[in-house]
Amino acid sequence: MIKIQENRRPWEIVHMDWVTCLPPGGDKSYNSFLVIVYRFSKTPIFLPFHKDDKAIDTALLIWNGVVSWTGIFTKIISERDPKFTSGLWTKIHQLFETNLSFSTAYHPQPDGLAGRMIQTLEDMVQIFCAYVIELKDCDGFTLYWYTLLSALELAYKTSIHGCTNQTPSILEKGWNPRLPQDSFRKYLVGIHSKASSFKLILE
Repeated sequence: MIKIQENRRPWEIVHMDWVTCLPPGGDKSYNSFLVIVYRFSKTPIFLPFHKDDKAIDTALLIWNGVVSWTGIFTKIISERDPKFTSGLWTKIHQLFETNLSFSTAYHPQPDGLAGRMIQTLEDMVQIFCAYVIELKDCDGFTLYWYTLLSALELAYKTSIHGCTNQTPSILEKGWNPRLPQDSFRKYLVGIHSKASSFKLILE
């Protein structure tokens, strides 16, 4: 087990991994997604992409999908992968002064806790994809597995993590975002209240 330096500020240290060989979805035929996990709060980010994407594609995916609101990472912990070992990707890390930490053949993950956490996220999405490869909403709009990744992110961020006894959102922001079911419960309370009043009138 390799000891990892802890964060000094949000989103300094992240773990990354890929889930590949998923059913192609949508016009862009996404067949994989990148998992990024903030080490401290366990906040996940899912980014759909293509299995054959090049190093520059991965870099742009992270830049456009994550860095704009997290800032530059100081350490990225990942499995050894061509996307990370290429000279171009290494150069990008040098430009942004980011330290890239690789695991070795004898250490499938530098941090066992992070490895289990990422595996949980991967299993969650793969099970989801097995049942919801393609779904149509009430308006006939087709929802593919990658269009519902944000919903899975939200579910994980607002669920209590076994290691911290807090939700990732609480640890990172100090509050949990409103969930769709919160509004639904409020709507049901309103219906129940009106139903009770109507019953009193009838009586």
